[in-house]
Amino acid sequence: MWGRAARRRCPQGLRRGREALLVLLALLALAGLGSVLRARRGARESEPGPPRSPRSGRRDPVLPRPPVPQDALGARGEAVQLQLQGEELRLQDESVKLHQINIYLSDRISLHRRLPERWNPLCKEKKYDYDHLPTTSVIIAFYNEAWSTLLRTVYSVLETSPDILLEEVILVDDYSDREHLKERLAGELAELPKVRLIRATKREGLVRARLLGASVAKGQVLTFLDCHCECHEGWLEPLLQRIHEKESAVVCPVIDVIDWNTFEYLGNSGEPQIGGFDWRLVFTWHVVPKRDRMRMRSPIDVISFGQWFLNQCWLLEEAGREKASWLKKQAEAGWVLEGDTRAGEKRAFGELQDARVAFIWQCGGTLETHPCSHVGHVFPKQAPYSRSKALANSVRAAEVWMDEFKELYYHRNPHARLEPFGDVTERRQLREKLQCKDFRWFLENVYPELHVPEDRPGFFGMLQSKGLKDYCFDYNPPNEHQIVGHQVLLYLCHGMGQNQFFEYTSQNEIRYNTHQPEACIAVDTGMDMLIMDLCKETTPENQKFILQEDGSLFHVQSNKCVQAERKAFSDSFVPRLRDCTNSEHQKWFFKERML
Repeated sequence: MWGRAARRRCPQGLRRGREALLVLLALLALAGLGSVLRARRGARESEPGPPRSPRSGRRDPVLPRPPVPQDALGARGEAVQLQLQGEELRLQDESVKLHQINIYLSDRISLHRRLPERWNPLCKEKKYDYDHLPTTSVIIAFYNEAWSTLLRTVYSVLETSPDILLEEVILVDDYSDREHLKERLAGELAELPKVRLIRATKREGLVRARLLGASVAKGQVLTFLDCHCECHEGWLEPLLQRIHEKESAVVCPVIDVIDWNTFEYLGNSGEPQIGGFDWRLVFTWHVVPKRDRMRMRSPIDVISFGQWFLNQCWLLEEAGREKASWLKKQAEAGWVLEGDTRAGEKRAFGELQDARVAFIWQCGGTLETHPCSHVGHVFPKQAPYSRSKALANSVRAAEVWMDEFKELYYHRNPHARLEPFGDVTERRQLREKLQCKDFRWFLENVYPELHVPEDRPGFFGMLQSKGLKDYCFDYNPPNEHQIVGHQVLLYLCHGMGQNQFFEYTSQNEIRYNTHQPEACIAVDTGMDMLIMDLCKETTPENQKFILQEDGSLFHVQSNKCVQAERKAFSDSFVPRLRDCTNSEHQKWFFKERML
């Protein structure tokens, strides 16, 4: 029955065989703030079905937004800083400790606040054929979420989404144990139109919880939102319009930051950033490449990259032939990588997405961000829940999709080689059946901005001192968003890669290329301290080092050598430039891993 309903909704030519669903399930594991994927046409072209007939429905939002006094706390997305002391301050600190979000403040901000406009003014001029756009089911999975952030998310969807486009909002309780999420929540949601609540019978994890919602969804497009989001006016129409125009596109909104402590909405109406990853397989943000910017005819054209929307049409057409619970069974059988991306911690968020952004491209899809769609997201102070599967997920991704380039990942994550990751034979077979392109093609054609390290044997890993035994170069900037300008230090070698991984290149650079953008060791003129600066296309003189046969590290511009020594008035050690001698403290060697 479920499958027949799907076939009635979907155009002809979208049936690709059951194996393709596994790709979709893998893509579902990527979902961060929300995801929609448009169905690809099958290998055999066929005549499209008849156009969708106009349907009834209002273009106004499902619910009108009640008025909020302009002087109310955070009423227009402005920052709020409460002046607290005593018991009130203690309660605020407790809320942050529990949720990694300032819930004490959130509880005092209206659930119906209006965000300031943060889109390009040209977005207001866009017109939509509402009668022919697909409908969507918005799925919000949660686990022990705070009352105000969860309800603000729900109201935000209902008060910004056109009634004619929003089929339903499905909340999936991933086995929460907090009292306010039991009868009280059920009663609150029962009063809201188009809202359903389903509950898992055991802790599933974010991805499987979302699959539970997907298995009962009625809309033609699945939209996954995190449980502490706020939708900007007009967020939904651009995404559905793009999916309607291009079946192979995966489209995502611009993700605006909502400050976890002040609840300030930090939306940006300028050019959005696009996503990528570094060689640790950690998600990163980048400016739009020049080649993509040159292809844009308008500042509100879609931009390549993104991964947030999955089309119900494709999903149901492939899975619905048997029964709705098939999705959940596939998840329980291990087809879906388990994990949880609900925190704002970049590392964890990225490890579920990481290089899988490449796989959509490798298998024939495209990834896009729509500048006219904005969704605000509260990125927590740090991860509120553990992610025991995060490393295994990254290893599985590397093993299935990265071909020989997986070694670059392992070099920067030596401990990943020891991580159990299960049997990926069937995933590799699926990749072959779908005739997906190799990872080299992705690097050359989709992500040429990503520098591919040389990693020549004997010239990468820990850069260790011969004289100061067991001490290695170490660089750990206090802010991952400001990677340059800090001093390189010496710490005990730990063999875990990451902040102690360096590469000596054929261009005489010492690259710190676990992060993006990549940084190179440099020495400012007249100084003796080693710092980080951005790598350049042509190596500047102050970044040139020669690693000589005797192990000395010679800095070209200063004609001095790098020496390990104790930092003044400290028990720590640093590398500095000194006149060259034959001292063992001026001798260095690369070591790939701890023995």
